[in-house]
Formats: sequence, C-alpha cells, structure tokens
Amino acid sequence: MDLEQARLDFSYLQKEICAFNHVAELIYLDAETVAPPGTAANRAHALEVINEELLRLKNSPESLSLLSFLNENRDWLSVKERKALDFQLKEIRRRKNIPPEEYGRYGALLSKAQVSWHAAREANDFGVLAPELEQIVEKIREFARYNMTDKDPYDYCLEQFEEGLYIETFDQIFDDIKREIPPLLKEIKERPQVDDSCLKGNFSEESLQELAVYILDLIGIDLNQVALTTSEHPFTLSLGSHFDERIATRYNTTNLGSSLYTILNQAGHALYETGQADNLAYTVLDGAASLSLTESQGRFYENIIGRSRSFIEYIYPDLVDLFPFPIGDYSPEEVYRAVNKVEAGYTRINSDELTYNLHVLVRYELEKAMIRGDLMVKDLRDAWNEKYKEYLGLDAPDDLHGVLQDIHWVVGSFGYFPLYVLGNIFGAQITQKMSEQINIYDYVEEGNFKLINFWNKDKIWKYGGLFDSKEIMEKYVGAPIHSDAFIKYLKGKYTELYQL
Repeated sequence: MDLEQARLDFSYLQKEICAFNHVAELIYLDAETVAPPGTAANRAHALEVINEELLRLKNSPESLSLLSFLNENRDWLSVKERKALDFQLKEIRRRKNIPPEEYGRYGALLSKAQVSWHAAREANDFGVLAPELEQIVEKIREFARYNMTDKDPYDYCLEQFEEGLYIETFDQIFDDIKREIPPLLKEIKERPQVDDSCLKGNFSEESLQELAVYILDLIGIDLNQVALTTSEHPFTLSLGSHFDERIATRYNTTNLGSSLYTILNQAGHALYETGQADNLAYTVLDGAASLSLTESQGRFYENIIGRSRSFIEYIYPDLVDLFPFPIGDYSPEEVYRAVNKVEAGYTRINSDELTYNLHVLVRYELEKAMIRGDLMVKDLRDAWNEKYKEYLGLDAPDDLHGVLQDIHWVVGSFGYFPLYVLGNIFGAQITQKMSEQINIYDYVEEGNFKLINFWNKDKIWKYGGLFDSKEIMEKYVGAPIHSDAFIKYLKGKYTELYQL
C-alpha cells in the first residue's frame, strides 16, 4: 500500500464518517425541536440504517487494513493524522473487547430501562426502576472487566468521557469540594437571604427570544453560522462540522434568570465549537477536546462572566428596555445579587452556582460505590437521601425530587456527572490564567468580548480534539488540574456577596 494514497484514503474515510454523523445529527435536531410525536418510528427506521452503514464502514476489511497500515507507518504521519488515527484505533479496541451480542443485549436493556424510568417517575417510585438499573450496573462492571482488567471498574466509566483522568484525580477534587463548600453554605444560610423577586414574573417568549439574540450578538456569536431554536432540553449541536452550529434553548416565562443563563451557557459551547481551526473540519478531531473542557466554556460565559457585577451593569439598560417591569423597579446591584442567590434545593438542574457542586458530589460518591459493588442499587434511595441530608441539609420529599430526577444512569452514563464539576474547575483555572494577561472585567464593563474570545480561541478552541483536556490545561493554560482556583473564586465571591 502506498503511504501517500493511504493518507488520502484516511482523509476520505473521516469525511465519510462526518457525513454519516451529519445526517444522524440532523435527525436528532429534528426530534428535539419540531418533529411531531407520531414520527418517532420513522426516525428510528432511518437511524437504524444509518448506524448500521456507519458501523459497516468503520469495520470493513478495507478500513481496518488502512488503519493497520497507517499505524505501522505512524512515524511518517503528521501530529493531526496520528491523533485522528489513535482516535479510530481506540474505538476499534473498545468494540473488539466486548462481544457484539453483549452490545446488543445492553442496548435493549437501556431501552427497557428508559421506559421504566418514565414509569417510575409517573408512579413516583424508585422501586419500579431498580431491577433494570441493577442490571445496567452489573453490565457496566462486565464491560470494565473486558476493557480494563488491571484498573478499578469505575476508572473504566471515567475513561469513557475523560481520557487519562481517573479516580485519584476526581477523589482529590471532590475531597476539596466536600471540605470547603458545605461550611461556606452553612455560613450563607445564617446570613439574611437575597431577594430575587426581580427575576420573577410573566415574560413573553417573544421578549425572551429578543434577549437571547441580543446576548448571542453581544458575546460574539456569528448568527450566519449559528442558528437559534428551542427545545425542552437545551443543547448545542454541530452539524457535520464546526461550520454549522445549532443552539437549542428553553424560555422560562416565569423566571428571567433561567432564560438568561441557559442561553449564556449554550453560547459558551457554541463559541468553543465554532472557534476550532478550519483545517480540523471533516476529521474526527473536529470537536471539543473533552466534555469537561466544553463544559468549562459554557460555565465560563454563564457564571464567571454572566453572573459578574460588570456584566449585569452592562446589560442592565437593555434588560430594563426589554423588561421594564419588574427589572425597572430594581437597581443593577439588586439584580446582580439576585442572579447570584444561594439557596439549597432538591434538584441539580435548578441549583445555584455554589450548591450545584454538592449535587454532583452526591452523584459521584453514589455511582462510584455502585460500580465498585460497595452500594447495592436496592439501597440507592436511602443512600441518596442520607447524602442530601449530610451535604445540603435536606430531606428529599419524594423520589421525583430525589433519586429519580436524572436520566444519566438509566442511559448508562456512569462517570459523566463528575465532568460538570471538572468543567467548573477548568473555567476557574482558565479565568485565573487569562486574568494574568488581560483585565477581563474591564472589557466586560464595555461590552467588548473580542479579546476575551481571542484568548480562549488561541489557548483552547482552535485545537479541537487535537489534544486532550489534560494536555490543553498543562500546555496552553499553563497549569495542572487542581481545584484551588475554583475554591478561591467561590469563597471570594460569596464572602463579599453575603458579607461573611
């Protein structure tokens, strides 16, 4: 086989994979936005064919021979080609280690479990879901034995979402969270509570959409490349490449803060995706380095920028124009305090910037214990309630506000929750490094995001999947992964806000 021809064939193989993914992503976008409920079977038929063809393409003798040849000649490949090759080889190893029939049974189990999850929520009874969840946990343990015989089975879960980071790193992170945040929350609870009534009211979807478009334009989203739509579950999606991005947001007509920070979070993801180097387009590297790194960008623009005093003061006149009542009855400082209110609650998705990390801590400790076999699924409800009492001081009133609130475990996503907190940590580390080079909030006060976005693009966005998150943080942000910057950010912000 000729090396130059093999390189061309590999480039075309990646383009084919991207094209198949483009079609699948369009179907997903349609399902989550405008498709009527009765069309699900039609989409399922199309996706079944697409996924079969994509798997056939990846596993064809020609493709496997091509990858093997390139791997034998990897010293002659560019950094980008080697990284893309390793991405494909890793995927193949995972598929080879687990018998195909096991994948089939696991897929059927997940489908059954999702039906049980909805039924359990309808009945407000975790017991309806527990048998299927126990089977999922056992199946993941089995997959871990196939793939990582020499490591903790929970490391296998983490590896699926964050390459190269294992229990040792996450244990240290969550030990820091556990040590620092609960005492801070206790102090805040003892202080006079913040009034957030300025964010409550009856807001039209039209005005909230106008706010969303204003925010996207303000922070530098190119609306010729990024389309805005709505969905019950907000998300940001690349269609085929970073040249075509879609943001799906949700408008909360009774809570202005919810609508504002949902769009800011998704905008951060979209900035990352569209900011990748154009020469990564139509390769398997055209995408975020990791879920935690893209989450860091969502949290950077949502919280570190969007909940800052500088940002609120800048957008305040426009908020008053859009929402004269109730915003016009409050000062910028009162709005700033309202959007940063801390209040321990039962649900993760509605939690504030501080307590959110404790919601994830609970899930981290529970899922790690389940995968290791230290916690039986039948005991999960009681263990959940005990940890919410310990960390948040709350007794879950029912399973809907407790163990049944997330679908992640039901779809097999053990190891995903920790990435939310890792994204917060990366966001704080990025801010700390950026602050050494530019006065971030001086630019925010002027509504000027060009230099902030350029810094992120130069250090993070443009590399796509060329490096993993650990490499990005060490090479381009200039710091190993640690929670110090995040803890310092939280303690400084809330000490001042609540006059602790």
